[in-house]
Amino acid sequence: MKLLAIILSLFPQIIDVQDRVQTSLDGSWDTLVDQYETGYYDYRRNPMDERSSFFADRHYFQEKTRLIEYDFDESDKLQVPGDWNTQNPKFYYYEGTIWYRRTFDAAPEPGKRYFVYFGAANYESVVGLNGHVLGTHIGGYTPFNFEVTDDLKDGKNSLIVKVDNKRYLDAVPTVNFDWWNYGGITRSVSLIEVPETFIRDYCVRLAKDGKGIEGWVRLDGSKPGQDISVSIAELKMNVKVHADENGYAEFSAAFPKKMKPVLWCPENPKLYNVTIASETDRTCDRIGFRTITTEGSKIFLNGEHIFLKGVAIHEEIPTAPSGRAFSEEHARTTLGWAKEMGCNYVRLAHYPHNETMVRVAEEMGIMVWDEIPVYWTIDWTNENTYQNAENQLEEMITRDINRANVIIWSVSNETPRGPQRLAFLSRLIDKARAMDPTRLVSSAIETNEQANAKIHVDDELIAKTDLISFNQYVGWYNGDNEKCDRVEWIFHVNKPVVISEFGGGAKYGNHGKVNERFTEEYMMDLYEHQIAMLGKIPQLAGTSPWILKDFRSPKRPLKGIQDDFNRKGLISEKGEKKGAFYIMKSWYERMGRDGSGK
Repeated sequence: MKLLAIILSLFPQIIDVQDRVQTSLDGSWDTLVDQYETGYYDYRRNPMDERSSFFADRHYFQEKTRLIEYDFDESDKLQVPGDWNTQNPKFYYYEGTIWYRRTFDAAPEPGKRYFVYFGAANYESVVGLNGHVLGTHIGGYTPFNFEVTDDLKDGKNSLIVKVDNKRYLDAVPTVNFDWWNYGGITRSVSLIEVPETFIRDYCVRLAKDGKGIEGWVRLDGSKPGQDISVSIAELKMNVKVHADENGYAEFSAAFPKKMKPVLWCPENPKLYNVTIASETDRTCDRIGFRTITTEGSKIFLNGEHIFLKGVAIHEEIPTAPSGRAFSEEHARTTLGWAKEMGCNYVRLAHYPHNETMVRVAEEMGIMVWDEIPVYWTIDWTNENTYQNAENQLEEMITRDINRANVIIWSVSNETPRGPQRLAFLSRLIDKARAMDPTRLVSSAIETNEQANAKIHVDDELIAKTDLISFNQYVGWYNGDNEKCDRVEWIFHVNKPVVISEFGGGAKYGNHGKVNERFTEEYMMDLYEHQIAMLGKIPQLAGTSPWILKDFRSPKRPLKGIQDDFNRKGLISEKGEKKGAFYIMKSWYERMGRDGSGK
């Protein structure tokens, strides 16, 4: 096994942490900028190389964490959660290391275990408590945790986190991507308290025949062989099972007579209070039940044909000055706009968004496309790169497997065709299906244009996916608006077609002629032409225009127009709706639930 895989396997993720006894470590943290890696001897050229492991310099790092305590300037603060780029102008373009320190009081109790839990930190994190190394995590958008039971002290404790957001060729994403590389501890941090043997993770879902529930529970601790119950009071269910010597138990049970669950759907996003209890622990979650399937060119939710009326979203604060989103308020504002536009689904691009976003969407009746940042040209032949991507996929699925609104796992976006890429992505798809056979798996692919505006959608990856999902920018990067009227789409497989991206850009309030780029008039006309073009696709099963809101990207420097923002948003970075927003709203209103327009 590769060293990276070994490291990642040492720290299994705890789910449903919001139902745990916890102490928030959010707030103001001391920081120390370390662009030249003075605080951590770094002879690395490759973050996936064996030498980069914190194990290689474990004792050195422990000494450094003790010494570095004296170097922090308590007046130099950063807020957690939050990105450093928008908190301080001097960090706007910064890529490198910043050390964080948070002191806190604790009173650990005998017989309890304690974990420090991070919603995410971008991109590579090394964590120490009271001068001892806890571990490392690679990946900027998924949660991770370390046990601190043996290191936590009664009284004052000092938590140090080295966060490094430098880009690497063999990382995921790689050096080249088209969103802002926000650095820092971007999501909440907390100290979690659990019993000595606790419920680490679980899955509770509708059984394949729809007549009951099924799933599994995994215990973590010295007493793994325990009796476990899964209870849903509203459905009068109490399923009992016994965990094996590894703490693992599978279960399945039929619904009681005359009891039938209300299935989760956008019109009625019903969630049930589910209690999972062992002999030593108990946790509760709100879980919905539903099915998502395909047949021919159609998508079925709970056996009923549904059209995915969606929009793509980046994880950015919905109002100026932008930055990485993290709060419930951010989620409700952003998803409120999507609902106003008539959406029943959102594509959370191009990486796993925060858990609050997914849960609020579930509560609001919005289906979700979850994605990992395998973006453009990844190092397809590097096994460590693959292990990194697979780990991010596994962490995303582990976190969201109980969310009824998550209907699609996506393994990549706009990746160039080739045998190495096909093998890489096929492995990821197989991994997703092995972890969760109940959801759809897809990838946002590219198209193959030939003469006379004939565009073939014939990527080899389609044979592995449940959907034909592709990005297209006819009228923006590909010709002008008039070309939309001439395009002929050619599909070689009868599967549902979901247009994962389409659209064009405009700066809010920039008006001009209908053929003038970056004006609202051009963007509105483009959407009218594209909607007409997409409506001619008989297999069309859903759309998610790019994108709900303008977002930061260093690849968009055009002064006076872009100013480091991708302007394809239907809403500006300040929350102002462009004319194209109302065109999409009107179209979705006409579409009906199944896209028939009735």
